[in-house]
This record gives sequence, structure tokens and C-alpha cells, in this order.
Amino acid sequence: MTTETFTPYDSADYLKTDADIAAYLDAALEESTDDPAFFAHALGVIARARNMSRLASETGITREGLYKALSDEGNPSFMTVLKVTRALGLRLSVSPV
Repeated sequence: MTTETFTPYDSADYLKTDADIAAYLDAALEESTDDPAFFAHALGVIARARNMSRLASETGITREGLYKALSDEGNPSFMTVLKVTRALGLRLSVSPV
């Protein structure tokens, strides 16, 4: 019998283009209707895909602070969300349900 090894799946590995990132974040917003931590985690995945250190310098938030705020248990302020989305070159928008 052969033993296979698998590497853990990480969505950040597949977020290569701006279109990929926008679609991922849009899907996260759609899925996270009652769970803001889900959205914060998705933003954290995107931040890791784009280089957390660079994002920290662009937002003025420490790298550790970003990891904490954008983790599964994180609770980022709205200002943090805005700073991160702007630094990622993204814009949040609203549409009717």
C-alpha cells in the first residue's frame, strides 16, 4: 500500500489576479451575512496572498495587528477594513438585496 501525503489547502495560493480577489471577496460577503468574522478571515486570506508586510506598511497597521484583526477570531474596526481594502486596490460597494 502506498502512502500519499497532502499539503494543506490554502485559498491564498489561488488568488493571483485582481479579478480572482474581487470574486473571492464578493463570495465571502455573500456567504457571511450573519458572521462578520467570516468576512474578516476572507480579507486576511487576500492580505496573505498580496503580502502582509507590504500591506502593513501601506495601511500603517503593524503586521501582527493585521494578522490578529484579520484572523478567524479577529474583530477589525470598520476603519481597518477600509484601510485594508483601499491598500489592496479594492472598493466596497452596496447594492439592493
